[in-house]
Amino acid sequence: MRYYEDSIAFLGQWGRFQKVVFVLLSASIVPNGFGAFNLVFLTDVPSHHCRVRDVNLTEDWQKNIIPFKVVDGKPELSRCSRYRLDVVRNLSAQGLLPDKDVNLTDLEQEACVDGWIYNTDIYLATIVSEFDLVCDDEWKQPFSASVFFLGSLCGSFMSGQLSDKFGRKPVLFATIILQTICTFAQVYSTSWLMFTILLFINGLGQISNFVAALVLGAEVLTDKVRVLYSSLGTCFGFALGYMMLPLFAYFIRDWRYLLLALSVVGTAYLPAWWLIPESPRWLLSQGRVKEAEAIVKKAAKWNKLQTPAIIFEESCYNETKTDVKEKYNVLDLLKNQARGTTLIVSLVSFTITAGYYGLSFDTPQLHTNPFVSCFISAAVEFPSYVSSWLALLYLPRRLSVMGSLFIGAVPLFLLQLVPHDLSYLSLSLEMLGKYGFTSGLSMMFAYTAELYPTPLRNTATGTTGTVSRLGSCIAPFMLKMRLWFKYLPYILLGTLSILSAFAAFFLPETFGQHLPENFEQMQRGKGMKCPCVNGGKKNRTRRVPKQSNIAYSV
Repeated sequence: MRYYEDSIAFLGQWGRFQKVVFVLLSASIVPNGFGAFNLVFLTDVPSHHCRVRDVNLTEDWQKNIIPFKVVDGKPELSRCSRYRLDVVRNLSAQGLLPDKDVNLTDLEQEACVDGWIYNTDIYLATIVSEFDLVCDDEWKQPFSASVFFLGSLCGSFMSGQLSDKFGRKPVLFATIILQTICTFAQVYSTSWLMFTILLFINGLGQISNFVAALVLGAEVLTDKVRVLYSSLGTCFGFALGYMMLPLFAYFIRDWRYLLLALSVVGTAYLPAWWLIPESPRWLLSQGRVKEAEAIVKKAAKWNKLQTPAIIFEESCYNETKTDVKEKYNVLDLLKNQARGTTLIVSLVSFTITAGYYGLSFDTPQLHTNPFVSCFISAAVEFPSYVSSWLALLYLPRRLSVMGSLFIGAVPLFLLQLVPHDLSYLSLSLEMLGKYGFTSGLSMMFAYTAELYPTPLRNTATGTTGTVSRLGSCIAPFMLKMRLWFKYLPYILLGTLSILSAFAAFFLPETFGQHLPENFEQMQRGKGMKCPCVNGGKKNRTRRVPKQSNIAYSV
């Protein structure tokens, strides 16, 4: 079978066509940076205390009806209880004074039966203050984030198969529309249940859009430009959206208006339908050679190049057509030649994703100002992606992934040793850990895509992404483990990372190899030989170019 890169080599790597695809697909990732982390602000908990109905109380009792509790060595008003209102009202009517005539510690307390009063110094409103997700309903805070990632989990699984069946481009734009509509609909949520259902659907579109854009660009672009797009273009698009989020949230302090502003951004990408092509590589895998040739001819016209008389030879793609007839599905990932690889990739992806999202959602704990915290966490993404790009260009895949896992794990163990008064050192160690997980996340999707053949590439990326999303689903609840022991979440993440690093050692090495087009080439690994070369000559071998790589991020 003739390699795709050989057939389109005449296009070059960085013409007008490639530049347009590069920029548009990278820009389509920006809203994903908004969507992935807007819950940092939507579910943040303002300081609050019980509401007290307007009753006839003296000024002294109005100031003391809420008990004080010591939190982190500082006294603050209780968030979930107050002294019984009927008792306090009687004491006030008798003219008794708190802490003078009455010992407050002897008074019976009750829950916040009249609701809560929320501080508006930082936020005008969040879904926590809107739907009272505190005290007995506090579990709904992390559960909201888990529902979003559960949607992403399902989206990872479905988008891969839908994209392999119907094409990369239709799935990309369908999920952009889905995200935009759901984000806009959330603005009008009248209950937490309605908000959560829409959040789940939004999660479906979030990861589906991301994976479709990554695979589409990686299959259209070639060689070093493909690495640049996948490891820096899309990653910088995501990080840019992530960094813009705290700026939006700083100026828009109400959660409804924040979502409204974020939903408008998605509509700007719809005209790109007429500029972004379908993947010729995917069309060839479906045996649709004429359509693939039409796209390549259009690219040649944009690049002002002459098109060869024959671009894709039918005989060279018979093997691909046979693969299509076999109708590969997710079960093929567990066949003998792919089972071990799939299991290890799933474990490593799960660990890296749990670490990445766990540390990202931990940002409100890093600084008294949540906007500064989120911005710092987003800024760390840029050096992480540059590091992963350089690693993808020059280092073996296994070594790179293992290194990122160790960099993510070691700082988490060291956090326990930092004195409480050195908060900036703790912040630096946690951000170093996030740097490692972010680099690993970018490289892991590259590694995954290089391991599997074209008919299953998107399914493999989506399926292993599905498993990885289990890590993001448990991350919000893992952070709550600090209620038992402050460093327990970090110890769990660090231990899992070390184990995953050793498991990654047993993965095949793909650095410097062609993307496999079928299972036979997947099994060959290094030293794959092409039965067809430019010009249609057969029975000649051809060396594999060193930098025929692919890269992804999430």
